[in-house]
Amino acid sequence: MSQATTMRKRHRFDSRMTRIVLLISFIFFFGRFIYSSIGAWYHHQDKLQSQQISQPVDPAAQR
Repeated sequence: MSQATTMRKRHRFDSRMTRIVLLISFIFFFGRFIYSSIGAWYHHQDKLQSQQISQPVDPAAQR
């Protein structure tokens, strides 16, 4: 095998490994984004609920 053939195979392997690493990184990034989005939504809902509970009820304003 010549040196050019060896370099060509190494380049193919390196590009494949790069794609695999990038795919795994994207999956982790996307998973963390989904996880934090769900947490933020629940936090927002709890905050809205606690604001509604803490607001005083004015009987004159309900008429």
